[in-house]
Amino acid sequence: MSEVDVSVVVPVYNEEATIEPLCRQLHETLSSLGRPYEIILVDDGSTDGSWKRIQDQARRYPHICGIRLRRNFGQTAAMSAGIDAARGDIIVTMDADLQNDPADIPALLRQMDADPTVDVISGWRRDRKDPWWTRRLPSHIANWLISWFTGVRLHDYGCTLKAYRASVLRDVRLYGEMHRFIPALAAWVGAQVTEVVVRHHPRRHGRSKYGLSRTLRVVLDLITVKYLLRYSHRPMQAFGKIGLLLAVPGVVLLGGIVALHVSFWLFGTRWGADLIKRPAWLLMGFGLVFMGVQFIAIGLLAEVLTRTYHESQAKPTYAVRERVESTP
Repeated sequence: MSEVDVSVVVPVYNEEATIEPLCRQLHETLSSLGRPYEIILVDDGSTDGSWKRIQDQARRYPHICGIRLRRNFGQTAAMSAGIDAARGDIIVTMDADLQNDPADIPALLRQMDADPTVDVISGWRRDRKDPWWTRRLPSHIANWLISWFTGVRLHDYGCTLKAYRASVLRDVRLYGEMHRFIPALAAWVGAQVTEVVVRHHPRRHGRSKYGLSRTLRVVLDLITVKYLLRYSHRPMQAFGKIGLLLAVPGVVLLGGIVALHVSFWLFGTRWGADLIKRPAWLLMGFGLVFMGVQFIAIGLLAEVLTRTYHESQAKPTYAVRERVESTP
């Protein structure tokens, strides 16, 4: 058995005003459960007094671990740092802005205890307290796209409040902005995913780090996730198909051009004469064949890189500056 039952991982970036009430609420909620726990606060290169607040709370409350990254690596890397440091059998992630409610954590744990087959429980902010046009509408579109692309249907991929069995997260590596896709990536390695309704509060301190500018990054990462879910072990199936779709019509076009040339020289057919005066079709044929060969070559390189990746030692996407823990 692990010495810690529940690990709560909280990425922090310029949330100086919320650190103290967050730690107080987390301590009150988790200490009432009667289960060994730890709270891991990952300072992702904050430029305000967030790290000083984390140090203060580590001296004030037990079971708090603070990790300070050398610079701002992004929420995904910060979350990955916390997950790597977590010792609990169950890992709960949440935001530091107090829009997620720590009082919802017991409900996630009860749901996980009630059904041992469930590996991931995702929070669903059904009554979300965010602006409609800039936050909720893009979120609805993104949730629909992610559910459609990945086949793992959830109402709220963007909700950071989630509970995971640690054994599942060990098989998931996070890059870019992929923290929102963890349920889909976990399902890819065989995890059972479900969701529960959680509370959502308006932001009272600081300003949101999210906006429409993240939409493009989410779309690009969604394409990456789709590739990982379907073709990460067989990239030639993706690039090879595109290569064949380009090369085969090119070969057919070039073959037709050769046949028309032969018919022109042997029989003086009109179509052959017109074709000689219009070499664009010849160039198109060569272009299609060339692009098809290129995609197939990319597929071969991807196969080699995939094997290298899976056989090599994985490296973290962050660098830790310093670490502080509560004194026993």
